[in-house]
Amino acid sequence: MSTTERQTLARKLVTFMRDEIPLAQSMDLRLQGCDEAHLAIAAPLPPNVNDKGCAFGGSLVSAMTLTGWGLVELELRMRNLDCDVFVGESTVRYLEPVWNDFVSEARLADGADWPTFFDTLAARGRARIEVTCRVPGTGDKPAATLEARFVAKRRSPDAV
Repeated sequence: MSTTERQTLARKLVTFMRDEIPLAQSMDLRLQGCDEAHLAIAAPLPPNVNDKGCAFGGSLVSAMTLTGWGLVELELRMRNLDCDVFVGESTVRYLEPVWNDFVSEARLADGADWPTFFDTLAARGRARIEVTCRVPGTGDKPAATLEARFVAKRRSPDAV
């Protein structure tokens, strides 16, 4: 799939998120960018602010979870695979306050790869994959990180 086709599909995915996940609409999430290795989703500060004037921790973890979910969902959609994707487990770390609009970036975790994921999905009808997400902070350090395992299950052909 070309980069342009991937970006078009990613834009449609973010539109789907905003239409089907009320929180994504409320957070005003937007596609920042994507390529073969990552997905990035932007969020403005005003709808995601806390009482101190910085980004609400719940918004940071929600944006990272949705970006990680979106990375897996995008790869499935690129292959026309009809699956449900769930976050199975996650660990979040908040490392510094975020005082401006922010971006959540998702990539496969070290050691995770799509071929193994898709081979397992084909063989078992379900597969899991490790994803790392981050919200960039000042300098080279992230402001927040999320390590998550996402599970994909093929939908039954007769499911409504």
